[in-house]
Amino acid sequence: MFEAFDAILLARIQFAFTVSFHIIFPAFSIGLASYLAVLEALWLWKKDVVYLELFNFWKTIFAVAFGMGVVSGIVMSYQFGTNWSVFSDKAGPVIGPLMGYEVLTAFFLEAGFLGVMLFGLNRVGPKLHFLATAMVAFGTLISATWILAVNSWMQTPAGFSMNEAGQFVPDDWWAVIFNPSFPYRLVHMVLAAYLTTAFVVGGCGAFHLLRKTAPRRAYTMFSMAMWMAAIVAPIQIFAGDQHGLNTLEHQPAKVMAMEGHYESHPDGAPLILFGIPNAAEKRVDYAIEIPKLSSLILKHDLNAPLAGLDTIPEELHPPVGIVFWSFRVMLVIGFSMLGIGVWSLWCRYRGTLGTNAWLHRTVVLMGPAGFLAVLAGWVTTEVGRQPYTVYGHLLTAESISPIGAPAVGASLIAFIIVYFFVFGAGTFYILRLMARLPRDAMPELDEGPIRTAGVMPGPAQPHGAHHGH
Repeated sequence: MFEAFDAILLARIQFAFTVSFHIIFPAFSIGLASYLAVLEALWLWKKDVVYLELFNFWKTIFAVAFGMGVVSGIVMSYQFGTNWSVFSDKAGPVIGPLMGYEVLTAFFLEAGFLGVMLFGLNRVGPKLHFLATAMVAFGTLISATWILAVNSWMQTPAGFSMNEAGQFVPDDWWAVIFNPSFPYRLVHMVLAAYLTTAFVVGGCGAFHLLRKTAPRRAYTMFSMAMWMAAIVAPIQIFAGDQHGLNTLEHQPAKVMAMEGHYESHPDGAPLILFGIPNAAEKRVDYAIEIPKLSSLILKHDLNAPLAGLDTIPEELHPPVGIVFWSFRVMLVIGFSMLGIGVWSLWCRYRGTLGTNAWLHRTVVLMGPAGFLAVLAGWVTTEVGRQPYTVYGHLLTAESISPIGAPAVGASLIAFIIVYFFVFGAGTFYILRLMARLPRDAMPELDEGPIRTAGVMPGPAQPHGAHHGH
């Protein structure tokens, strides 16, 4: 059945499939943990019960997402031993300790305080409970730090030497961890997690504003999410630009694939907006481009020369078509988020943030967009690194276990079946929880008719003033 595929391709598909499922949960839980900490801090500060109600609602969703992230991460890690044992042997002296530190520092911190955060408010008191929430949020950020250190080292390896067995041996742990691309990747990923969470929370709030259920709570979460979008989206675009410049310096072939530059441009390279990469003819068909703009963006000079893939041996080219399109998907979603953030500021200025149905519908549609952007960004990063696992030092073809295609293919089918069943059920449960916010979840707070169009009363207004209490 799998004779038409080789083991390398199937192993890559399997890892791509499992990591795609895994990454959406940490991307959500990183942002949601910080959001929970902000909600509890606002409750302690303003003594407004709405923030506690939202905290109690979102903490349940966080617990489910956190659990699915842990399970999918454990399954993914086993593939290092099954499909990528040669990579594990050669790179293990570097990446093994880093992943161990992630468990010892971040996961233990998250797991240790998670129970207190979920069940301990009435047992330990508000202040100690807030400390637990803050530690869970801090733990998610530390976890991202270690994992991004591992991945960044594979992208821009530093601080190592090779021993006689062909293994990567750490010489300078500071250089290993703080490798050239690490700060850019960490900032870019954490901001992506915050934007992802903002649009999930905003989409949930917009959904309930459209339904006109519990308008004060729905407006509160929608308003907070739109502040996050308006503030973080432009910062993310700037951070992404800086990340791109760093990638051009250390992984030029990846940028060439992202830009669709098969040929070098000695007098300024065009920015190809859209087109169809033609690997056989080494060109982009039907290209829509702006002359010299790529040189301006990457070199800050309209006439700056930019090298193309024609300067690199063909066997070292990344798959241009995949990288070209995944990069554009990420860009389109990122600028759409920026546009929604600006739109929300205009509505806020006009006093229609809680009543603009078109904005609410748009944000509901954009609810899953952050996950798509994260996946597109990771596809760009990982496929653009090919044909290497450790960039410039260890080829993917040299990293795979001595295993046959049928074995990899059978396990891939098993993963697909189990993942869609288990994680499909978990995702459906999360969506059900979101749909119940907030009247069905807390009916005693929603007695009487809903008389507002979703405009939140001021902080000094008595709770329930818009619910006929």
